[in-house]
Amino acid sequence: MHTKIWHPAMLVLQIANIAFFLAMFFSPANTDKLSDKLKTIKLPSGFHIDIYASNIKGARSLAIGQNSTIFVGSRSEGKVYALQDSNGDFRAKRRFVVASGLNNPNGVAFHNGALYVAEINRILRFDAIESRLNNPPAPVVVNDTFPKDTHHGWKFIRFGPDGYLYIPVGAPCNICYSRDPRYASIMRMRPDGTGLEIFASGVRNTVGFDWHPETNVLFFTDNGRDWMGNNIPSDELNMATKRGMHFGFPYCHGNDLADPKFSQEKKCTDFTKPVRELGPHVASLGMRFYTGKQFPKNYINQIFIAEHGSWNRVPPAGYRITLVSFDKGRPPSYSVFAQGWFDGITSWGRPVDILNMPDGSLLLSDDKADAIYRIWYSNKN
Repeated sequence: MHTKIWHPAMLVLQIANIAFFLAMFFSPANTDKLSDKLKTIKLPSGFHIDIYASNIKGARSLAIGQNSTIFVGSRSEGKVYALQDSNGDFRAKRRFVVASGLNNPNGVAFHNGALYVAEINRILRFDAIESRLNNPPAPVVVNDTFPKDTHHGWKFIRFGPDGYLYIPVGAPCNICYSRDPRYASIMRMRPDGTGLEIFASGVRNTVGFDWHPETNVLFFTDNGRDWMGNNIPSDELNMATKRGMHFGFPYCHGNDLADPKFSQEKKCTDFTKPVRELGPHVASLGMRFYTGKQFPKNYINQIFIAEHGSWNRVPPAGYRITLVSFDKGRPPSYSVFAQGWFDGITSWGRPVDILNMPDGSLLLSDDKADAIYRIWYSNKN
């Protein structure tokens, strides 16, 4: 007779999963309250928003597995969650904690059956994860050579159409210059951690990027610096058509705003300008090109951006979903798609990341309301 010996880390995960289940089972009041708040969200005609999952503490980046498992990173708890809609009602019925005790596991990505998780200074891989949600494997350390700074150190990660994993390294400051070229950059590497290189520079802090569905060109949001006033600088939507481009930080912000500390060193004309200036201090995070077929045609291949909301602007800005639309080469438009998480005085929610779903709907994470929402379209009354 063999006695099963529990590894301490596995025991912690099992306890976490039991606690997670009990919290879901005994917290209907929280879900009802959140449903009432969602009634205040304003959307274009025909669009609807529902709760996909609640009580997901600090829900941040989203990724989807090959069996439609939704993976969720969380900075606040050091955990990574897995969610499954087991009966097709567009709500997560099965919930798992697949990793805990991690260092700001903000970013998640899925590739060839494995879940990749970004901590501050390393990338982990959980192999064959969808078949082992109840008993997650020990992670493989893919690469642990990234800087350990926590300031802008949390990472959003995604696999590009070239098969590389793209990993940003934010500036370790509000505004500064570092001799280490990895800071304020977007890096990329092969799935096994080799070939790590800088893809784009002068990127202060991107927490969201995606590739155009037709051209495979990289687009990314970038958060502008603080303490230049309430209305400058703007956040940015940038486009990187090739490796080696520089997007201005710390010398230049937005289209042509020279930084007062570094303006003598470089000119704004030396750098690539953003495709579109976004709102000042709105904290533009996750972004996705809409690739589904459920929404009206004018939304296809357009960009949805989750604006987390300002932390020091007066009055506050953001706390919404915006839409950047492209039209036959004209300058892209920038408009509000969904709003209501800020009631004019306080915010009850903060959008973080957006994910395309197989049925054509979108998922949206919210790390303040600890929830994930589903946005869907129907023109039926």
